[in-house]
Amino acid sequence: MKRKKIYLAIIAVIIIAGGYYWYKKTHPTSTAVTYRTSAVEKGTLTTSVSGSGNVVVDQSVNIDPTIAGTVAGLAVNVGDAVTEDQLLFMIVNNDLSVSNARAAASLQQSKNSIDSAEVQVKQARETYEAGSEDEQKDILGKQLDIAKKGLVAAQKSYAASLADYNNQLADGAKRTVKAPIAGTVNAVNIKNGDDLSNLSSSSSRVIPMVIGDLTTAKAQIQINEVDVPNIQLDQKVTMTFNAISGLTVSGKVEKMDSLGTITQGVVTYNATISFDTLDPRIKPGMSVSASIITGVKQDVLIVPNSAVKSQAGGGGNYVEVLNKGEISPRQVSVKIGAVNNTNTEIVSGLSVGDNVVTRTINPSATTSTSTSGSSSAGGVRIPGLGGGGR
Repeated sequence: MKRKKIYLAIIAVIIIAGGYYWYKKTHPTSTAVTYRTSAVEKGTLTTSVSGSGNVVVDQSVNIDPTIAGTVAGLAVNVGDAVTEDQLLFMIVNNDLSVSNARAAASLQQSKNSIDSAEVQVKQARETYEAGSEDEQKDILGKQLDIAKKGLVAAQKSYAASLADYNNQLADGAKRTVKAPIAGTVNAVNIKNGDDLSNLSSSSSRVIPMVIGDLTTAKAQIQINEVDVPNIQLDQKVTMTFNAISGLTVSGKVEKMDSLGTITQGVVTYNATISFDTLDPRIKPGMSVSASIITGVKQDVLIVPNSAVKSQAGGGGNYVEVLNKGEISPRQVSVKIGAVNNTNTEIVSGLSVGDNVVTRTINPSATTSTSTSGSSSAGGVRIPGLGGGGR
C-alpha cells in the first residue's frame, strides 16, 4: 500500500511538471515587441523580366512529298546528320511510270503533228506561188492560211504536251526523296511499307520527316503584355532548362513579335532568344525558362523589399528605421527607384548604415508581422512600384 502511494505521488509530480512546462511554453512571460532589421547598403540592383517557352530550330524543313506511294529504302533515323541532297527514302509508285510513258508518247505525237503541219504549209505555199489566175490564187491563199493555222495549233499542242511531260518527269523524280538542307533528322514518322496517303486524316496530317539545322536553335518564350515595353533587342538573357539540371545558358534578345496572342484573356508576345553558346544537350522542343535583364543599376542604396511600405491613399513610400541606441522605430519617408524580386532602390531618405525594420515580432499577437504587409501605420507594400522589374 505504501509503495502504491509513492507511485501515485511520482505520477502527480510528473503531471504537474508537464503542465507547468506547457503553460510556460504557450504563455511567455515577455510581451516586448522585437524587430528584425537590415542595414542599408550600396550595391548593384538588377531588374529582369521572366518568361517561359521552348527551344525551336530557326531553319527547319518538313519532308512531306506531294505524291502518293509506298515508302521504301528508308535511309536515315532520328538524330542522324544529313547533307544537302542526301537520299532519305524512296517512294514506290508504278502509276507514275505509266504516266511518264504516256506523257512521252503524247509529246512525240505532238512533235509528229508539227512536222506534218510544216509539210502542209510548205506544199500550200508552193502551190499558191505556182498559181496564175486570180480566182485560183484566192482559193490557194485560203488553203495556205488553213495550213498555217494548223501549224500554230500543232505547236500549241506540242507546248502543252511538253509541259505535261516535264511535270510527269518532275513527279517521277519526287519518288527519290532527298534532304533539301544540311542538318539533323529531328523526327521520322514513317517506316518501310507505309502508304503515304494514309498519313492524312480529315483533321490532321502527320509529317513523314523533319530535318532541322540544330546550329540555328533558339529559345522562343512568351512575355506578358505588361512587360513588353521593358524589352529591347540585344538585352542579355539567362536561361535554364527543365530537362537539364544545373545548366544555365546566356543569350540575347534577337526578335520581338509585334502581334500578340490572346489565351484565356491573357495577352502574350513571343520573344526569340539566341544562344551565346549552344550546349549539345539542348534539343528542339525542350522547355526553357528565361530571365531577360532589363536594367542594371550600380552603386545605389538598396534595402530588402520587405522594409518598404506604402502610405494608404497614395501618400508615398516609407520605411521604419531603428538605429543603434533607439528604442522604437521611426517612420522615414523615402523615394524609391528600381525594384526586383528581393531588393528596392532607395533614391532619397536613407543613408548607408541605417537599419531598416524588415519584420516586427509581437509576442502578444498570434503571428509576427512583416513590414511588407499591413501595420499600425496603415501601410501596404505595392509590388513592383517604381521599378517595373521582376
